This record gives sequence, structure tokens and C-alpha cells, in this order.
Amino acid sequence: MVTHARRAEGPTLTAAEFAALYQNLLSRTAWAGGERGALVALTPARVLAAGREIRTGRTVTLAAPVETSSGPDNPEPAQHKMKGNPKDRAKGGLGFAMDRFAMNVHGDADSHIDALCHVIYDGTLHGGVAASSVTPGGATALSIDVAHDGIVGRGVLLDIPRLRGVPWLEPGDHVTGEDLSAAETAQDVRVGEGDLLFVRVGHRRRRAELGAWNTAQYRAGLHPTALEFLADRRVAVLGGDGNNDTAPSSTEGVGFPVHVLAIHAMGIHLLDYLQFEDLAKVCEAEERWSFLCVVAPLRLPHATGSPVNPIAVL
Repeated sequence: MVTHARRAEGPTLTAAEFAALYQNLLSRTAWAGGERGALVALTPARVLAAGREIRTGRTVTLAAPVETSSGPDNPEPAQHKMKGNPKDRAKGGLGFAMDRFAMNVHGDADSHIDALCHVIYDGTLHGGVAASSVTPGGATALSIDVAHDGIVGRGVLLDIPRLRGVPWLEPGDHVTGEDLSAAETAQDVRVGEGDLLFVRVGHRRRRAELGAWNTAQYRAGLHPTALEFLADRRVAVLGGDGNNDTAPSSTEGVGFPVHVLAIHAMGIHLLDYLQFEDLAKVCEAEERWSFLCVVAPLRLPHATGSPVNPIAVL
């Protein structure tokens, strides 16, 4: 294991440097400019190839349980209410237990996937689609329904705390492209075209052991320049156990630079606030870090995202 010092907090990219990075990534991922974005890399041939990752048939969830209690990182928790009168269930004959859910899909606690209509930047969505396509009634373009047939492919987990010999990255720390390459070497795996890349920063473990905190102000994530690694490998999907973006932001004037680059410029669907603690243990035990992954968003025709429960099949 290699121990790294904590990165410095605060902006590390100027507005001009970020603009240049945006244009560079936009030009390098022009192949992903359609309504499905980088999901076009998930061809039938790659799905078939991903199926060959299955060796033991073991399945592992990459999602955290939906939370219904408020906290410093979850001021708008999901609401779960039972319907009907409990007394009616004690009566004879047939009855049904029923419930209702409501949630803020893009909160900082629950596992979710961001649609390509989620990020509005300089008046447009991904591919130059007008921001006005997101109406009070929902998104009329680039909604999560573009993934209604599911997202199935080869998943790869890169464990950055494992690389650095720590249980988690501290809030404010960030993952670089060099970290991603070093994790590949340490784990004897290589991210390839059309892969679903999952990057562990240890957010869930830190939260479980130390308690929740205000992640809107402080959290570990990817440095914007790490997206060059994704462009080089033509990654189809990016998922993290945090928000994917570092806080405080590493870019002057842009609060969520990784979201802007991945979703708006590169057409990559993001999965936020997953949990990799279960999967990391299995990968460590089986000495392999790739697997078949199945992501099935809800059928929400005009939504900007969806709660999600990705499943790794090893």
C-alpha cells in the first residue's frame, strides 16, 4: 500500500483552465453526443463480453438503503407512509398492506442516477439541447427514460483508499487521473471502452463510523482533470460512493465541475452516493475487481434522475 498526503482544499483550476478542459473533453467525446450519450458504447457485443465476467454467480448491491430520517447531509429525507387503517388489517378475509414513497432524487444521502438533462450549463443541456426542454411538467428531452432498457455492462471498481492505505479519503480530498491509473496497477485491472467505472472514496464507511456531516460543504470526490482518464478509456458510466464532485469545489466559479464535464460535455450518466463496502470486500476476497453490472432506473419518462439499486454479478 502507498500512503499519500491529503490534497490541499480550495480551487485548483481557474475559470479559463476549466473552460479549456471542457472544450478538450467535448471534442474527445463527440461520439457520445446523442440522446443516449456515452451509453452508445454499451453495444450488444460488449454486453455479451461483460457476461463472461460471471464466475461464481454471486450478486452484490451497490446501493445504500433509502433513508427516511433527516440529518446534516439529508435535510429532505425520503418519506415512507403506510396507507390504510391498521385496524382494518386485523379483520378477517383478504387485505393488502400498502405504502407510499416520496423523495428528493438528487439529495446527498440516497443512491441515485443522474439523467443527461440534470445539468444545465450556459443555457443548454448535453449536446446543445435547449434548457427550456426542462419544463414544469418534466424533461421533454434527455430524461432518464433513455435508459429504460437498463444499463448492462462490465463494471470496474477502483478503490482509492485501498491504494493509499487509509480507510477513507477525508472531505475536501480529491482523486486524480494518476490515482485512477495507480489503482488499476495495484488491483491488476484495466478500465476499457464501454465500462461502468466505479470509484470508491470511502464516503459510506466514514459516514457509518463517524456519523453524517454536511456533505454540501465538505466531501471527497474526483478532480476535474481525472475526467481525461475517462475520455481516454471511453467510459460509459461513472459511479461514486459520494457525489463524484469534491467540496469545496476544485474549480473557480463552478460548484460541480465533474457533473458539468461528465454529464454536459461527455454525455456520461452519473451515479451518486452508492455504497461499495460490500462489493470491495468481495472483490478483495476473490482477487478481482471487474464484474457484470446491471443498473435498472425506474420508468420515469420525464424525470431528471431515478433512485437506483445497481447489482454487481461476479
